[in-house]
Amino acid sequence: MAAQSVTRLPGAGPGGAPTPVAHVRPVMVLTCPVATGRTTRRGETTGHSRRNVLRAGALLALGGAAAPLTGCGLLDRGDEPAPEPDPLTPLLDESLRLAAGHRDAAAAHPTLAALLTPIAEAHRAHAAELARLVGVPLPSGSAPATTATPGDPAAARAALRESERAGREAATSACAAAPAERAALLASIVAARATHVEALK
Repeated sequence: MAAQSVTRLPGAGPGGAPTPVAHVRPVMVLTCPVATGRTTRRGETTGHSRRNVLRAGALLALGGAAAPLTGCGLLDRGDEPAPEPDPLTPLLDESLRLAAGHRDAAAAHPTLAALLTPIAEAHRAHAAELARLVGVPLPSGSAPATTATPGDPAAARAALRESERAGREAATSACAAAPAERAALLASIVAARATHVEALK
């Protein structure tokens, strides 16, 4: 309530008594625009409505909750397909098997060692080059041979010749389907296996 002061002035009060006059002290009131989401008279936006504020808070809450879920992998379904194997991988495996077959036959029949050891080394060198193209390390050990070495030297030699013939056909098919940067190596493998077939007659 505003403070009042009384001043007695001469007037027509009862008995000639002065009539009191009330004076109200002025009270300062500060005014400012209230943010309601509307435009004030000066044409300036003063704030956001309650609906906008609530919507922004909800979006922030959802964003904060989704981040850790994604980090934990709960939202990652792993839909990406696995990469296809390199088309030269079968030829690499075959080179290792051929090298093992010649090595085992040379160990089982020492009379054939002079003929079979260089062929085994050639297959091992081809496997190293194929592994380089495929982008995999060459196994340190030798792959097992496809079949057991026959006890007779002539039969062992015939079996190796048949394996070389099948390997030549596989290399020829791979060379026909390979891009230019791989064709040169595959052509040399085809030629080497053809030479092996003739040497094992």
